[in-house]
Amino acid sequence: MTTHTAPAERLRHPPELEAEPFGDSALMLRVKNDDADFRRAAGSRLRDVLLEVRPYGVLDIVAGVESLLVEFDCLAVTHEQLAQTIRLAVAGNALEPGAASASQSLFVIPMVASEEFSPDLPGVAEELGLSPEAVLRKFQSSVLTINLLAAAMAPMMGGVQFPGQVSRCVEPRTNVEPGSVMVAGTNAIIQPFPGPSGWKVIGRTPLTICDIREDPATSYKPGDSVRFEVVPEREWARLEGQFLRASDGGASLSAGASPKAGSEGANSDLP
Repeated sequence: MTTHTAPAERLRHPPELEAEPFGDSALMLRVKNDDADFRRAAGSRLRDVLLEVRPYGVLDIVAGVESLLVEFDCLAVTHEQLAQTIRLAVAGNALEPGAASASQSLFVIPMVASEEFSPDLPGVAEELGLSPEAVLRKFQSSVLTINLLAAAMAPMMGGVQFPGQVSRCVEPRTNVEPGSVMVAGTNAIIQPFPGPSGWKVIGRTPLTICDIREDPATSYKPGDSVRFEVVPEREWARLEGQFLRASDGGASLSAGASPKAGSEGANSDLP
């Protein structure tokens, strides 16, 4: 009989780390393991450990999907010294993501799915062999993890529970509206500002997710969790422009209360 070890159990002992020089003043860190979910979970925990420990000489930590770029002062520490310090930090803390870090937040983000806001939903449904309603149900039931902040601080999230991979657009759009919720593979992303994209648009959030007038400009970061909630189009006017914030209680759609959309309300806005 084959048994499967839960990710938290497998991470009780520090996994092997690859630490490769990246120019004169940076290290590229990767967790060695055959399991992609394991690598991502361990990478997220590694980032938390390094932010907590802040090894001597470290200037910045940039998260990738399955890697971390650690920038450092090359006059203060060498590649080899920093790599050894990081391995010791991991050995002392372990990369165990069984419980969420106190610095991690959960966001519940409202999304409207309409003919205007979800131009690729019918095609995604056909590609996956599902109805548009089933695609949205799968999407809403997925708890996503922000793996990295892409261009313009766009949150790139993994963990969409689709039964297969979603392909990218054959011809990328030259202009995608801000707030557009897009999918590709089993990942999702939100467009913070108008711009081009080859990801498939299945909805739009009325919230502002990145605002340069705020400090910081975004309330989310790598390692945070996200869940989407399809709301009726009539909620758009009430929520439009509100800045996305997490609450102490776990999550919020905005600074205001979280509207609840039942299946009837969600389905009524499908194309």
